Parts: sequence; C-alpha cells; structure tokens
Amino acid sequence: MSVSLKAKIAEVFEEPGCDKNQGKSEKERKKGCTKQLSPGAAAGGCAFDGAKIALQPIVDVAHLVHGPIACEGNSWDNRHSASSGSQIYRTGFTTDITELDVIYGGEKRLFKSVREIIEKYDPPAVFVYQTCVTALIGDDIEAVCQRASEKFGKPVIPVNSPGFAGPKNLGNKLGAESVLDYVIGTREPEYTTPCDINIIGEYNLSGELWQVKPLLDALGIRILSCISGDGRYNEIASAHRAKVNMMVCSKSMINIATKMQQRYGIPYFEGSFYGIGDMSDTLRQMATLLVQQGAPVDLLERTERLIEVEEARAWKRIAEYKKRLTGKRVLLITGGVKSWSVVAALQEAGLEIVGTSIKKSTKEDKEKIKEIMGDDAHMIDDMTPREMYAMLRDAKADIMLSGGRSQFVALKARMPWLDINQERHHPYGGYEGMVELVHEIDRALFNPVWQQVRIAAPWELADDAVAA
Repeated sequence: MSVSLKAKIAEVFEEPGCDKNQGKSEKERKKGCTKQLSPGAAAGGCAFDGAKIALQPIVDVAHLVHGPIACEGNSWDNRHSASSGSQIYRTGFTTDITELDVIYGGEKRLFKSVREIIEKYDPPAVFVYQTCVTALIGDDIEAVCQRASEKFGKPVIPVNSPGFAGPKNLGNKLGAESVLDYVIGTREPEYTTPCDINIIGEYNLSGELWQVKPLLDALGIRILSCISGDGRYNEIASAHRAKVNMMVCSKSMINIATKMQQRYGIPYFEGSFYGIGDMSDTLRQMATLLVQQGAPVDLLERTERLIEVEEARAWKRIAEYKKRLTGKRVLLITGGVKSWSVVAALQEAGLEIVGTSIKKSTKEDKEKIKEIMGDDAHMIDDMTPREMYAMLRDAKADIMLSGGRSQFVALKARMPWLDINQERHHPYGGYEGMVELVHEIDRALFNPVWQQVRIAAPWELADDAVAA
C-alpha cells in the first residue's frame, strides 16, 4: 500500500464528526473502526466498490475503472441512481488490464484510455478508480491523471481506493476525499443566493431527490450541488459557496461536511427525508441554519406554512391505509440512517416494529432508535438468514423490509417482503414518498398470492389423509 494511501486512511480515521471516534484513545483511534480486508475477502463490498457507488451518481462525468474488467462489472449500475440529464455515468469504462500489463505496468494503457474517452465523449471530467491489481503492481494513477489533465485540458480525478484498503464504508470516505482534494473549490458558481445549500450523501435512488426538490423550490432554497445523486461536476466544483450543508448519510460522507466546515466555514446538520415528521424537522433545521447564515427571516414562517399544508395532505392520504395497517408487525433489516428514519415513518402509519437492524448504524443512529422506539427497542446487530426465517415462520412479523439479498428468506417463509434498500424501484423520500411507502406495504401485505402459497398442495393433502 502506498504511503499516500496509508496517510489518507489515517486521516479518514481521525474523524471529528464522529463521537465514537473522538471518544477513543489516540492509539485506538488510529486503528479505525474496521479491519482491513484481504483481496478476495471483501464480503459486503470492498473499498473500491464503496468509492464507485458513492461517486458514480455524478452523472455527467466518465467513470473509468483502472483494473480487470470484472471490477467494473461488479460495480456498474448497481444502484438505481436516476439522472435528469446526462447518461454517461451509466456507461461502463475500464482499462481491462491483461497479464502483460501486470508485468510491464498499465500506466500507458490508462493514459490512452483517458484520451479515448475525452475524444469520443468530451465529458467535463474523468474519474479514474484504482483497483487491487493496479495498486499492487505500483501504477501511479495520480501522476497519470495529472499528466492527462495537463495534456487534454480537462480535470482527470484520481480515486485512490483499491479494494484491499478496507470495506465499502471506508471506500465511501476515500471517494469523498478525492472530491475534497481535486473537485470542490476549483470553480466559481455563475451566481449565488442567500439560500444556497449542498446535500451530501444523497444518491437520488429511484428519483427520491426529485420528491424533495419541489418543496425546496417552493421555499426559494436552491440546491447548489448534490453530492452525489443527479450531480453535475461544475456544480460540485463550486459547492464551497453554499451557505449550509445537509448531511443525509453520515456514515458514508461525513468527512465532506466536516472538512467543508473547517475550510470554508459552512455549517452542517444531519437530516432525513424519510417520514412525515423527519421531513418536517429537516425543513425546519435547514431554514433555521439559513436564516442564521443571512437568509431572509420570513423563511421560517414560510417553512411552517408549507409544512402545515404538506403534512395535512399526506396524513389525509395515509388515513385510508392506516386502518388496515394498524397493528401489523414489521421486521426491518437495513442500516445507517434508514435504521431509525424508516422506523419513525412506519410508526406514523400505525405499524409495529418487531426489530430493526443496526449492522451499519452509527452510535448516533442507535441513540435515535432508542429515542423513537423507547428502551424496549429490539435492535438487531447481525441476524442470520436462519434467524430471519424462524422469526417470519413463527409469525412474529407480518412483513419484512430489507435489501434484495434477504428477499429469498421471506419468500421461503411464504411471507410478504418489500425492498427498502438501494435496489428499490419506488422512491420513498419526502411527504410523497411516505405515502408511496405505505401504499407499497399495503399492496404487499394484502396481495392475495400469500393466501394461495400457504395452502397445502393437493399431494400434501392426500399424504395427510393417508397418514390419518
């Protein structure tokens, strides 16, 4: 591992925005929160994968993976991050290094690949991702990117996050470091307003950002940049001129918020777009911070009026579902900000949470779960598929909300399941998203297929009759 990468990892572990990190001794803090993984042993995602999924939603740049083609195949289009314009981010670019490149080095191939992308697609920038193989053979992607940038007159951004550096979450932060080092602050916006904000750690999954943007537009709040959902390179490059930063998923990109506060004096807060109450609280926090930064004072009053109207509209639409859903039990297998923000959203619809996973949750996330669910909150650190199956089979839950990898456990138990993670096809952000989430849960729970699959097959009935 290169000296620069080691130094960057050590810097990421010194995270001032993490209370758990700051509570450790200096020696323990340097070890970080997770152990480094060996190549090929990165279960749940490696550092390269984390960097790629964190930055790929920047839609107008070319994302070039410097490594074997399998690395690009593993990370390409693995989240439903939607774009309102350019589609180049959905094109898979890779240097596809061979055995000869391993022997002689792949730097020339990388330079030629960057040139080909710029000539054919002319993107505003090219992001180059380091992988295990090219890092192990010593390819200096920083030097190649600098030379290519000088030669072609376009930003070529190195993302030094090879898989063996650590798990996916570390890769998220290393990708964020590349944005901090090479992108943010390199351009000036065409104009600024007193109500400019950045949204950090929001990936516009299935278009969720678009459910929130109309609310901000109605208040006159401008999203100067989103890092990185439906993001544009020039917008992110000028993000240092925002008045306030909103942190959506602190476990992935908290280092952007803390370092922008240190470098540019931009205050940040952590909020959630999931659930009616959390959406309202987010708008209030955003308006309060903007007013403190110089926005018109009437923004606070206008925010309260908007919240009153939107909440009334959402509750009216949810009321018809709440009668059917009250008392239904939900097993929530997710993590991070969704481990508590989705809990609050489901409780608003009358659903009972029998357990929520905290595998990828921070200390702050856990505290919020206790605050919402009380001292008897059933927080699951790491539930095995066998335990999930037993809980569903014994009817301790009526439906499971999780990612795609857990769906077959629910289907085997012949219980309803709904995708709540990044692969989902329905947006659940904002007031409109909460109504959509409740609607989808209602559809899943009362789908007549579950009555059919639970009926014994004719041959099973015949066997029972013979046995009797």
